Amino acid sequence: MELTGSGLQRRVLWVAILASFVAFLDGAIVNVALPAMTAELGGGLATAQWVVDAYLLTLGSLILLAGSISDSFGRIRILRAGLLLFGAASLACALAPTGLLLIAARAVQGAGAALLVPSSLALITATFSGPAQAKAIGTWTGWTGTAFIAGPLIGGLLVEFGSWRYVFAINVIPIAGTLVLLSPLRLESPDATPRPRIDVPGAALAAAGLGGTVFALIEQQRLGWASPAVFAPFVLGVAALAVFLWWEARTPQPMMPLHLFRARNFGVGNLATVAVYAGVSLGPLMVVLFLQEVAGFTAAEAGLATLPVALLSLLLAGVFGGLAGRHGPRWFMAAGPVVAGCGYLYMGLFTGAPFNFWTQLLPGLLLFGLGLAITVAPLTAAILGAVPAAQSGIGSAINNAVARVAGLVAVALAGIIVGSGGVLDTDSFRRIVQVVALLLIAGGVISAVGISNADASSTQATADAVANCQDRPAGAGVRPHE
Repeated sequence: MELTGSGLQRRVLWVAILASFVAFLDGAIVNVALPAMTAELGGGLATAQWVVDAYLLTLGSLILLAGSISDSFGRIRILRAGLLLFGAASLACALAPTGLLLIAARAVQGAGAALLVPSSLALITATFSGPAQAKAIGTWTGWTGTAFIAGPLIGGLLVEFGSWRYVFAINVIPIAGTLVLLSPLRLESPDATPRPRIDVPGAALAAAGLGGTVFALIEQQRLGWASPAVFAPFVLGVAALAVFLWWEARTPQPMMPLHLFRARNFGVGNLATVAVYAGVSLGPLMVVLFLQEVAGFTAAEAGLATLPVALLSLLLAGVFGGLAGRHGPRWFMAAGPVVAGCGYLYMGLFTGAPFNFWTQLLPGLLLFGLGLAITVAPLTAAILGAVPAAQSGIGSAINNAVARVAGLVAVALAGIIVGSGGVLDTDSFRRIVQVVALLLIAGGVISAVGISNADASSTQATADAVANCQDRPAGAGVRPHE
């Protein structure tokens, strides 16, 4: 069966939507199920951290490499491999008898997700052109964004009326549908252009560096910094990251071209991304855990409690993206994180006993959602608008990886911030949301000082496209442009 014209385009679009949807759904659905997982498998906060970070570790380490592999070996082939890997890992998660095996399966899931997202978007850009391409990307992001609205609620219902294992097993449904739609699509014809060299040393150094440092940050709460099992991986991890930067500056075909950071808005925007997305990953995770483990909410109730953040971002991100396209991104990128940070400051000041969600958490969550809506599209537009159009793909992938690595490290640090043996209670929750607030506000200050509106006119089209796509950052009902 050979497809041509609009039939081919429709099928490619739905393949791309479903392939990304399953990866995004997994990121949105897992947090609400963490208390049920740790109740059955044990391990407390450390296990919860690893369930989140094992996925982010392989995803963040491999997503840049996955883009190169997709270009070299064919998008359809890599997309199919990613679907099969993600599906097999999802079943392994659902059947995991121990916390260790669950964590290992989550790491494999992250590797599968790294193959899915770049390949799915690359299929769209290779199949559509001109205004149709912008519309297709907007449709792709809009549909996949629904995963962040539906994810927490679906996860809560599955946990409350079934089992946390169904949170992973449900992935098989969209994967099977995507494989069926993918089957008649032809593999790309071999290109006469030589395949770019894959930066295997860079990928290995990044994985070793992130793995060593994250392992040490999480396990220090159990073993202590004096333990060789903590100290040695930390030192080796930091050394590997330093060598990674050295290698990327010298290799002819780096997976992360460092020269892009010389562009002011790209460098400053990614620095702001580190602060903002560290807060975005850590804050909502702690809110969901607090609601279930301390406030006594059910999983479904905790999922519903996070819904306002996703809805505000969905409804308002396009509005603020359009405004930033006309007026420049600087003050939107400055104000948005500060508003979001004020939401967490509110939670840190007013959360206490007796607990009242409506007065102690909901106003803060609404401020957080509003701040995200102000921030995300201008941030992405400023970063993509700072690099040449021919390098927008790698620029987007770098920003995507930066956001995920920032979240990875922030979640790894949760145990240190919580203290008290890693036990979450009202006092430790107030402490951790204050840290989240400082991270978000720091992102706003960095943007106010460093972002330039000088190129705003040249990036208006980028901002409008991002606004139409309603980008959402990882882990909070919002995700950065893929």
